[in-house]
Amino acid sequence: MDFELSAEQKEIQALARDFVRAEVEPHAAEWDREHHFPRDLFGKLAELGLMGACVPEEYGGAGADFLSYVLVLEELSRGDAGVGVTVAVHTSAVTLPLLRFGTEEQRARFVPPLARGEHLGAFALTEAEAGSDAGALRTRAEVDGDGWRITGAKQWITNGRHAGTFLLFARTDPETQDAQGVSAFVLDAEHVRITRDEEKLGLNSSITNDIVVEGAQVGRDRLLHEEGKGFHVAMVTLDGGRIGIAAQAVGIAQAAYDVAREYAKERHAFGRPIGEFQAIQHKLADMSMEIDAARLLVHRAAWLKQNDLPHAEAGAKAKLFASEMARRQTGEAIQILGGYGFTKEFPVERYYRDAKITEIYEGTSEIQRLVIARSILGLQERALAQG
Repeated sequence: MDFELSAEQKEIQALARDFVRAEVEPHAAEWDREHHFPRDLFGKLAELGLMGACVPEEYGGAGADFLSYVLVLEELSRGDAGVGVTVAVHTSAVTLPLLRFGTEEQRARFVPPLARGEHLGAFALTEAEAGSDAGALRTRAEVDGDGWRITGAKQWITNGRHAGTFLLFARTDPETQDAQGVSAFVLDAEHVRITRDEEKLGLNSSITNDIVVEGAQVGRDRLLHEEGKGFHVAMVTLDGGRIGIAAQAVGIAQAAYDVAREYAKERHAFGRPIGEFQAIQHKLADMSMEIDAARLLVHRAAWLKQNDLPHAEAGAKAKLFASEMARRQTGEAIQILGGYGFTKEFPVERYYRDAKITEIYEGTSEIQRLVIARSILGLQERALAQG
């Protein structure tokens, strides 16, 4: 059992950290305040290979392993969680499923522009009445000549307005009302109309949209994997994507801890630094301990995934623990800073707002508990065997 990062992993972690200090941290408060999406930033990330960190070099990526990519997400989210989620959705939810489920022609056509940052990716699964119950989606795809005609509406689509490639899920079997009739499609931006920019509690440097697809005509080559296997594509994608969101949560919590620790050293009360008071020491000790625990869960899940081992349970545990930890400990950071923590003079209030969503997207905490419970009780395997 070796907990040491490899030389290559340390190198990419340092590369991401240096980039964040130079290009993200100085602007994060302004982006949050102005709800600014830093589109040019992702071109700079692409120049470093970080828009396709774990994509093979033959498809335009950096060829690093999945853990290296997770380290990048933590560093980006430490600087600005909105930047972190933009890259996470782009990579985990679009580029990687194209690599896994696409034909060789699809991989060669769609993946390099994503890995090079020429296009951003968006994952279009959720609908107004199909969130956690993803099998209830109503967007439909009908056979039309040599291709498909797709019609429907999607909600909560990260990167939507700026995306060039959409991984979209639609019902291809009108006779079914469950997950068995769902298929996955690759759409271009021209097939999609943006209907709303969402106003959010946090992640204000990312963009979240409602979209509609109005009778878009696409060729047969836009079907990803097999017809009727879209739900499988979505679930496998989310199994890996949760690890990235867990890394995002760790990055947010680490940023809050860093600010709180430094403040405790400098802020004086009753004639001495508040870090000398046991109440503050206990808060910082708990923060450090829980961040370490979450990071270890994330790294274990990432290691399992990159070695093609079962990782659904490990990813769910990592996301569940890391997201709830981030929400708790960003709140504790505000408490340590007292009144200053409640103001925008310090960034901890932003970290607190950004942390909350990690308990919701890529599967709510309630869904993560279901995934874990079904795994440890053998219910998931039984359902798959019966299906």
